[in-house]
Amino acid sequence: MNVNIKNLQKFIVVGDRVLVRPQEDSNKTTSGLYLPAGVAEKERIQSGYVIKVGPGYATATANEDEMWKQTDEQVKYIPLQAREGDLAIFLRKEAFEIEFEKEKFLIVPNQAILLLIRNDDFAI
Repeated sequence: MNVNIKNLQKFIVVGDRVLVRPQEDSNKTTSGLYLPAGVAEKERIQSGYVIKVGPGYATATANEDEMWKQTDEQVKYIPLQAREGDLAIFLRKEAFEIEFEKEKFLIVPNQAILLLIRNDDFAI
């Protein structure tokens, strides 16, 4: 891993998005799950480790009919299933690629994630 963890802490992932460090293009994940060649070519399924997770889906506030009034209420979110360290299998065509300190990352919307593999012993 080339990127300094402190620099990644500066990232704030918004909404229902997930920051992923992609794995090498392969038809097999590190956990041993094989992705059929036909599926990987058609849908461009990719895997990678979740680095940061957005807060989730914003819900409406209690005074929805009076949005012009200022309230002290904080926005409430429905959290995402993904957690830092999960291996995510997702549709590549839905992801946005960025480069930070010469390393590639993907910003993946939650709806593009097909499967999460959770290993509680994993540390980023």
